[in-house]
Amino acid sequence: MAWWSQADDGSVVLALHIQPGAKKTELAGLHGEALKIRLAAPPVDGKANAALLAFLAKACGVSKSAVELVSGETSRSKRVKVRGADMAVLNGLVDGV
Repeated sequence: MAWWSQADDGSVVLALHIQPGAKKTELAGLHGEALKIRLAAPPVDGKANAALLAFLAKACGVSKSAVELVSGETSRSKRVKVRGADMAVLNGLVDGV
């Protein structure tokens, strides 16, 4: 799958397209080669990034400290590293949309 890749350290890097300020926080399927996520949090003062990391930690079944924003702090296109994620859970994210 193009929206995630395995890093050398065993973690997974996710390519994401973010829509902040949405009605509710949810997965919205694929957007090109990225997983689209709608966030209820506004894109101010890092609130959307914090909400994104918390949402991904819960969705992947890992702790918040295992999820790290790699790039795209002020962009809708982001890359997020997830350590310790189960590959079956990641594959199920898109299947469940």
